[in-house]
Amino acid sequence: MIITVVSAVVCIFIQPWCALVCVLTGLCLTTVFLVYTKKRIDKLAELNNYLSLVCSGNFELDIADNAEGELSILKNNLYKVIILLRSQNEQLKKDKVYLADSLADISHQLKTPLTSMMVMTDLISKDSDPDKRAELIGIMETQLDKMKWLITNLLKLSKLDAGTAGFKHEIFSVKEVISQSVTPFLVAMDLKGINFIDMTSDFEIKGDDNWSTEAFANIIKNCLEHTERDGTITVSSEITTLYNSIIITDNGCGIAPQDLPHVFERFYHGKNSGGDSVGIGLALAKAVFENENASISVESRENEGTKFEIRFYKSVI
Repeated sequence: MIITVVSAVVCIFIQPWCALVCVLTGLCLTTVFLVYTKKRIDKLAELNNYLSLVCSGNFELDIADNAEGELSILKNNLYKVIILLRSQNEQLKKDKVYLADSLADISHQLKTPLTSMMVMTDLISKDSDPDKRAELIGIMETQLDKMKWLITNLLKLSKLDAGTAGFKHEIFSVKEVISQSVTPFLVAMDLKGINFIDMTSDFEIKGDDNWSTEAFANIIKNCLEHTERDGTITVSSEITTLYNSIIITDNGCGIAPQDLPHVFERFYHGKNSGGDSVGIGLALAKAVFENENASISVESRENEGTKFEIRFYKSVI
C-alpha cells in the first residue's frame, strides 16, 4: 500500500492517467494479498482447532489433504502425527489391560502356595510329632521352590518385555545348547522310565546361549510333564536352504484342539495341564526365540503326542 501511494504521487507529475493505473493496480494487488492472507489465517485457525481437539483426546480427526502448498504438507504431517498418537494411545490402553490381567494372574498364582504355607506353619506350631513336622516342612519347601521358580521366570519375562535382558547376539552350537537344556531333567526322565533320544545334527545359530538354554529347557520340561511312564522324548533337526530347525516331540497325552491356539499365552491352563502348571514356561520360550529372530510352532493330537518346531532362519528380510 505504501509503494502504491508513493508510485501514484510520482506518476501524477508524469501523467495523471499513470497515477490512476498505478492506484488501481495497487488496489488489486492489495485485495489479492488480503484474500490470500485471510485464507491462510483461516487454515491455520482450523489446524489450531484440530490440535486443540487432539490435545483433549479426540483422535478421530481426518485432516489428510491432497492439495499442494506448504499448509497442505503441514496438514498431512499433522495427520501422520495424529495417527501415530492414536495408535500409541490404543497400545497404552491395551498395555494397561494386559498389566491388570497379569497382576491378577500373578496374584492368583502366588496366593495358592502362600495360603498353603500359612496353613503348614499353623500346623507345625501345634504338632509336636517330629515325623509329622518334617513332612509339613517338606511340603513348605516344595511350595517355596514353586514360588521361587514362578518369581524367577516372571522377572525373566519382564526383562525380555522391557528390552533390558542384556540379550547377546553371538554364534554358538545348537547341539551344545540342547545338551545343557536336557541335563537337569535326566534324573527325572530316568525315574519315570522315559527314553530320551537326541538325533540333532549340529549347526550354528546367532543369539544368546544362556537364554536359548532356558527356552529349550522349558519346552523339554513341558514334554516331560505330559509324557507318561515309559514314554519317549525325541529331539531332532532339519536343515534347509531357508532355515535350520530343532524339532522336539513326545508321545504323551497331547494338547486339546481348543487349547492349541493358546499354548504360548501367559498363565494359560489347558485341558491337560498339570495341577502344578503355572503357564509361563512356553511363553518365556516364545519370547526368547522371537528375540533371536526365530519362530516356534506346535502340532499336537490328544493321546498321540506333541511336536514343537523352532525355526532359525538363515536370513531375515
